[in-house]
Formats: sequence, C-alpha cells, structure tokens
Amino acid sequence: MAEPDSANGELASLGPLTEDRLLDGRVHLAQPVKGYRAAIDPVLLAAFVPARAGERVLELGAGAGAASLCLAARVPGVRVEGLEQDAATVALARANASRNAFQPVPLFHLGDVARPPENLLGDHGLFDHAFANPPFLEATAATAPADARRAAAHVEGAAGLGLWVASLVRSVRHRGTISLIHRADRLDGLLAAFDMQVGGIVILPLWPKAGRPAKRVLVQAVKGSRAALTLSAGLVLHEADGAYTAGAEAILRGAGRLSA
Repeated sequence: MAEPDSANGELASLGPLTEDRLLDGRVHLAQPVKGYRAAIDPVLLAAFVPARAGERVLELGAGAGAASLCLAARVPGVRVEGLEQDAATVALARANASRNAFQPVPLFHLGDVARPPENLLGDHGLFDHAFANPPFLEATAATAPADARRAAAHVEGAAGLGLWVASLVRSVRHRGTISLIHRADRLDGLLAAFDMQVGGIVILPLWPKAGRPAKRVLVQAVKGSRAALTLSAGLVLHEADGAYTAGAEAILRGAGRLSA
C-alpha cells in the first residue's frame, strides 16, 4: 500500500470527488466528478457473484471499488480483493475501503489484467470466485474518450475480451465461478472466449423495459463443470414510466441476489 503522502498526491490527480451512496446508503463511494463513474452495472454484478462468508473473491478492473464494496456489503465475512491498473484509482479504492466498515477490509492491488502481479495469489492459492466489468467497446470499433481514465474503463486496450476471460479463469480454483457483465451485442465474443475449462454457463439478460431487447447481460461460468448452458429469465429493470421495477429495487437498494 502506498505511503499516506504518496496516496494523497495520487488522489489529488483525480480532481474533485463526489461522495455517493450505493445499496441504499450501505456503501459509501467517493468517485471523480470527471472520468469513469459507477452506475448500476457494478451493483448488479456484485449481486450476481455467488460468494459466501469466508470465501476469497477477486475483481479484475476494480476501479474505485464499487462492485467489490457492494459485494462486501451483501456478504458479511467475504474476503474481497481487487486489481486495478491506475495508481490513483487504486489509492481511491483503498480510501473507499477504509471509509466503509466492512470486515475483512477489501484489499486493492496495483496491476494490469494483461500482466497480473506474480504474487497476487500469494500463499492462499486460487480464489473461490472472480468477476469483472471489463471495457465494453473494442478498440477498433470506438472513438476513445479524451479523458484517459474514462477511456480505459470503456474501450479495450492491450487486454481484449479474451484476455480478460482467460485471466478470470486462471484466477479461480476448480469449481470456482467466473462472473461478468457486458453488452448483449458482444455475447457471441464473450462465449467464444470461454474454453473447455469451464461449463455450466448461465446467461442472465438485463431487459431495460418489458418487451425491449436486452442491452446488458450477466454471464457466469463454473471452472471444471460440464453442465449445459442455461438462458435465465433475466431481470426487467424499468417500468413503462421509467421507474425501477420491484425486482430491480430489491437488487439496487436491498440485499437481493441475482441467482444464476
């Protein structure tokens, strides 16, 4: 972990921060006014991870810690660790972890998904679960935002979707789970990135409104499983008037879980 003076300097490089609340105030999250800002995707992703107290869970591309902290809030006693490539954002994630009173305190490491730190697994072995909210856009199919941190969050760099999936699979033990949220129009590429090491794939569509095509999907797989693929009924997020559905409210404000 960076020394306090160093961490303060890194945080200053992010510019002004807002103090936000997730899960109806159970998660306190500082995040930059400019650049990438967490919306509902990390909250939904955290609700999809089937972790239990005492298990070790890894988030790749943790950002300011939104998904990891939501998971810690949902599952008391879970041991969450996150990997993030931007030093200032790691400092912010660590500050957010300290600001919240979860035990064990979530840990955040500096490192690149394309080249994870060799000691990430440490003496504890592979993780029970791994999850990610990777960049949604291919570098060849998008114009990157001017803000470098926002660009890194939205547009793939050296680590394409296949590398994200491979890193997640390598991180978990036999029968461990891998969970992601992604664009529905990239589902074919996401499924192609899985190899014979995983099975029991579950696809959970996130419908913006009833009768509308899904724009997001949650996908989960089990390492070492030979079970067939399942297409879940999914979750409708909004009523016709734009308000969240009761099911979405239970996830975004309460302790509801999204079961694979």
